[in-house]
Amino acid sequence: MKRKDLIKKLETKGFIFYRHGGKHDIYKRGSDEEQIPRHTEINELLAKKIIKKWEL
Repeated sequence: MKRKDLIKKLETKGFIFYRHGGKHDIYKRGSDEEQIPRHTEINELLAKKIIKKWEL
């Protein structure tokens, strides 16, 4: 999955960019936090896990 597509899905659920980590960007929604790897393509298994976790 493209990184941009996953970020768009997170943002529609209210997540906003919080900060840059070492190799990840951190997105927050209240006390909820998700780390997104800074790669063009994100592994399908990881993308599915994030989508399932936040019901995107």
